[in-house]
Amino acid sequence: MDTVVKFTSQTQGKVHVFRATQFACALSTHVLKSNPDRRDLVAKLQDVEANMNAGRKLFRLGNTINSIEAANRSMQLSDRVLCLCLTAANVSRALYSLCDNVLWASSVGLIRDINKECWSLQSSRYYLLSLIMNLTRDFYVVLQLIMQRARDKHFRQKMSQHVSESPEVAEVVIPQLDALLFLLFESLKSHPSVALDTLKNICDLFGPLNKLGIYQTNAGVVACCGLISSMVGILTFAKPNLNINT
Repeated sequence: MDTVVKFTSQTQGKVHVFRATQFACALSTHVLKSNPDRRDLVAKLQDVEANMNAGRKLFRLGNTINSIEAANRSMQLSDRVLCLCLTAANVSRALYSLCDNVLWASSVGLIRDINKECWSLQSSRYYLLSLIMNLTRDFYVVLQLIMQRARDKHFRQKMSQHVSESPEVAEVVIPQLDALLFLLFESLKSHPSVALDTLKNICDLFGPLNKLGIYQTNAGVVACCGLISSMVGILTFAKPNLNINT
């Protein structure tokens, strides 16, 4: 078990690069597809995108075990909200990975006679649930940070000074709202890992929401959000101190 977990964790860097390349190709394809002079380039980009997607599916074969192990660890957390959110997120991701593995096995001919569309939709449902639970964790952590800042006397003085120095804002916006936004900004500024994780999860939402028909958008928006999420993933992988889970 430990060997499998170690191996799959070492491939995460490659997965992030593959994912960024895939969405970069998808975004370029969306921008260039209306140009008849770029048909050959669009075809090549689509081939690269398909190959990157296939490569990601291959690298994700061990993610189900990884997610189960993560769920076991999150169940030991003393904070009940974090325990619930992270355990539900990891279990959902394990089920998503399982569906993804079945789809990969079907694409290479190892499994036949399955309803690919049904499995794909189910995979998107589990992925969406995982993202929602991760975002719930993010919002919970942000709320805790805001409450900690609000209880800090030195920071309250700084916040009061900020509001008093911005009369033009106070006249247009409710002062309490301005103070709350200032608290939010300062909390995220001092904890970039939380800000990056929240941004990543929000960007990732557009994929399954579009796939499930909950919030329809064009392929360019999905690709752009996917590319932003992938770049954040590469950054947090390269600098573990920016990873909220470290």
